[in-house]
Amino acid sequence: MKGQIISDWSKVRFSDPAHRAKVFGALQAFMLAPLREDDKVRRQIQAIAQQGDFPALINQIIEKFHAVPYYDTGFEDIFDIRDFTGTNEAGFDILTVEDGLAFSKVPVGGKAEIFKMAGARVSVNFDLYGAGLGWFRTLIDDLRYWTLEDNAIAFRNRAYHDKAAAFYALIEAVSSLKDILWQAAPDGLATGTATYLAQRDAATFNAAALAILKDIKDAGYGLTPQNAMFTILHPVDMTQRVQNALNLMLQPFALSTLATQAYKFKPLPTMLLTQSSSDCYVLIPKIRMKGGNRMNLTIFNRFDEESYSDIAVGWMRFAGAIGDTRQVRRCKMSA
Repeated sequence: MKGQIISDWSKVRFSDPAHRAKVFGALQAFMLAPLREDDKVRRQIQAIAQQGDFPALINQIIEKFHAVPYYDTGFEDIFDIRDFTGTNEAGFDILTVEDGLAFSKVPVGGKAEIFKMAGARVSVNFDLYGAGLGWFRTLIDDLRYWTLEDNAIAFRNRAYHDKAAAFYALIEAVSSLKDILWQAAPDGLATGTATYLAQRDAATFNAAALAILKDIKDAGYGLTPQNAMFTILHPVDMTQRVQNALNLMLQPFALSTLATQAYKFKPLPTMLLTQSSSDCYVLIPKIRMKGGNRMNLTIFNRFDEESYSDIAVGWMRFAGAIGDTRQVRRCKMSA
């Protein structure tokens, strides 16, 4: 009866509206937990779960949350994401869009719909994303509370998974005109040589960084080879290759310089790139890569007599856009 969301399910009576309201209040807090720092989460849990919430029945509604998220939050390091919750804004504006991309929404079971945009001022509208979670009342009747919690955890993870996938889809939608071909190996370096892949990969990342800097030199971003920090977004399959390239020394002796010494790179692996298992993306994060949260994952619930289930529907409202695709280069890491 001990759960992740409810500490003691045996003391909950779903037939009591007050108990049911507390359970769904706990579920709502669980859905929002990833958005808060641990200490803030703890304080809210305590506010929800004061002794006496279930008089004489339950001392604490929520015992703990999953400490480790099972979803990808790397896109938050790439996009400048603003909090619009609590406002009346329908979207946000990006000024002076040279060549941009935005998504409208992710259809249920589908992929993000990407469209192009350009202009001196472009409005990016918040769209609504939703899905339902059904708990058959038989699970409650049969005291299968662990199944209820597993469903809730999977639901939350899927919601944030799909949100992350929408942002990564924007990056993958960048035009092939932004491609950087796999750079040639240094003269005389034969295929199969220990550093063959790393030499070519390092040269490719350097070429991408140089192309970005040249492309945005007049954009007013204030970036130079000395202060620019490039992110390498790559499939998790490429993790070792990327690390090998970034750690490659030009000469096999102490104090030698790195092959990528001219630029600063930060690797960011993900399992949510879908177009190619070998393409990597070198990019300058933030600036005109924008996102906004209008409504965090919010749960609405009711009992459906016809299906004998408790229906919980989760809704999010957010938007994302790349206002300047010159910040991105796709590296083709194979011939």
